[in-house]
Amino acid sequence: MDVLPALLAFAFASSVTPGPNVIMVAASAANHGVRATLPHMLGITFGFPAMIVLVGLGLAGPFAMSPTLHLVLKWIGSAWLLWLAWKIARAGAPGEGTGKPPLGFLGAAAFQWVNPKAWMLALAAIPAFSRPGGDVLADTLMIAAAFLAVSLPALAVWAVVGRGAAYLLDSPARLRAFNVTMALLLVASIVLVFI
Repeated sequence: MDVLPALLAFAFASSVTPGPNVIMVAASAANHGVRATLPHMLGITFGFPAMIVLVGLGLAGPFAMSPTLHLVLKWIGSAWLLWLAWKIARAGAPGEGTGKPPLGFLGAAAFQWVNPKAWMLALAAIPAFSRPGGDVLADTLMIAAAFLAVSLPALAVWAVVGRGAAYLLDSPARLRAFNVTMALLLVASIVLVFI
């Protein structure tokens, strides 16, 4: 419990800083509203802690041991992010098309498994905040609980920012520029993974 304040600070800082999740949430909220983006946010909120538990209990071993498997995951995740960036860049005005955000609950939860930032965070948090020789399950559950506690508030910040930006995007040209900017930020987050 003595590491809990540091863990919560780490979890919040890493959850609120730009990365694929928050960029997609901001773009979705700008284009579809906060309420329509809530399933996406909840998918991240529950999907990432579930990933931490499974990684902490041993699923990361094969990826850590096999550079090829790790590289394949990185390429698959990057390809999906590029597809999502394309989808965000081409989004129309609110009310056009299907009206559905890029990802729902299950899509956002599953996305964590190909999100390079999620993998980096999970692989960094577990050794940093677990005790050598300690109870692996208890430590892993504490780390997952910390991310569960801070994820929705961190994502809500970006949803509000995205929705606030929507009020400034009252013309198709401004909305297109915002969507392209969000897509380019998403692509930049992919490039940073490979650098």
